[in-house]
Amino acid sequence: MPFASSIFNQMGIPHFLVIPYPIPGHINPLMQLCHVLAKHGCKITFLNTEFSHKRTNNNNEQSQETINFVTLPDGLEPEDDRSDQKKVLFSIKRNMPPLLPKLIEEVNALDDENKICCIIVTFNMGWALEVGHNLGIKGVLLWTGSATSLAFCYSIPKLIDDGVIDSAGIYTKDQEIQLSPNMPKMDTKNVPWRTFDKIIFDHLAQQMQTMKLGHWWLCNTTYDLEHATFSISPKFLPIGPLMENDSNKSSFWQEDMTSLDWLDKQPSQSVVYVSFGSLAVMDQNQFNELALGLDLLDKPFLWVVRPSNDNKVNYAYPDEFLGTKGKIVSWVPQKKILNHPAIACFISHCGWNSTIEGVYSGIPFLCWPFATDQFTNKSYICDVWKVGFELDKDENGIVLKEEIKKKVEQLLQDQDIKERSLKLKELTLENIVEDGKSSKNLQNFINWAM
Repeated sequence: MPFASSIFNQMGIPHFLVIPYPIPGHINPLMQLCHVLAKHGCKITFLNTEFSHKRTNNNNEQSQETINFVTLPDGLEPEDDRSDQKKVLFSIKRNMPPLLPKLIEEVNALDDENKICCIIVTFNMGWALEVGHNLGIKGVLLWTGSATSLAFCYSIPKLIDDGVIDSAGIYTKDQEIQLSPNMPKMDTKNVPWRTFDKIIFDHLAQQMQTMKLGHWWLCNTTYDLEHATFSISPKFLPIGPLMENDSNKSSFWQEDMTSLDWLDKQPSQSVVYVSFGSLAVMDQNQFNELALGLDLLDKPFLWVVRPSNDNKVNYAYPDEFLGTKGKIVSWVPQKKILNHPAIACFISHCGWNSTIEGVYSGIPFLCWPFATDQFTNKSYICDVWKVGFELDKDENGIVLKEEIKKKVEQLLQDQDIKERSLKLKELTLENIVEDGKSSKNLQNFINWAM
């Protein structure tokens, strides 16, 4: 992408205040965007909650030089359970908005010539757009899911009016729906809020109204991946994939770098990579089936078993589990892992960050969605892009070890999926070269922000 335009010399440097909701799936893509903006000569102030900032591994010298970190309290006590997202969400909503105007004033006082000109938030932090609007500061949303999941959320009022869902977001009948004429048909069971209760669904609907204060809804995707979706609203702006920096120094957990050394010793396209992101949780029975399924494969595997928020692993490995072919780690530098030539496929929860990283790396998927937009993403992977298969559950809702073995073998023998994965990678990369669609959109956004 091009570096800072000389136009900055006449108009000052664009100064962005960026505010993520404090989970890795929001912090990481926003940090990637910050690196891109900094490369273009922009000034960045990154607002974390105090708890999140202490926990995040912000030891990247480049980040410290180009990004100014500031904090506000989230209103919870240190011992409170922050894995309870409802508790975190509503505490932030109560406590942070009154503190933001003073923080903006203090930041602006440090550089009178380059005051904050634009606030970028991720979802759940829409209150900051309201604060900015009242102070005359422009606002923007960085949507960290797929553009299609954003289109679904944007369409909630129409879906209720049309009787597709009720006022609690529950679909009225099993059917396939199409949000716009050229978009793929989607099963109503795969709406992004399918696991939400009424309180969170109401919050989602209210946030979508607040987000209208954002002039742009930036999407970490490409026009090619979801082209029909961008007809839904002129606010949608694809600027992805956000892959400026392949080292993730905003991780909540220490990355195990020995996993890369281990991969170096494995044959090309031989390793099954297994990771379910930063939030997904499975019960002990399902964990046992997964462990035994990986044993059954008789192939090398790299399995991320994430610690809980108190850094403990809450699972016991079944007695009959051998694991001799694999390596089990607590957290990894995922972009580097997926780009390693030893990786054959990705067993994923289909969170959007993992999805876009897998596509960017040209890796076939085995889809195991747990919640929210992961079901929408699974539909794209399996039915639209056709670069993966879904792992099917039995009548008790369990993915059995035999199913894992069968689908891995099926996937690795499918040359068409491998070819489509590499083609999709090529299309995706074309968007972030200097004259690519995403690069141009990003430059236009920066020019607008000034």
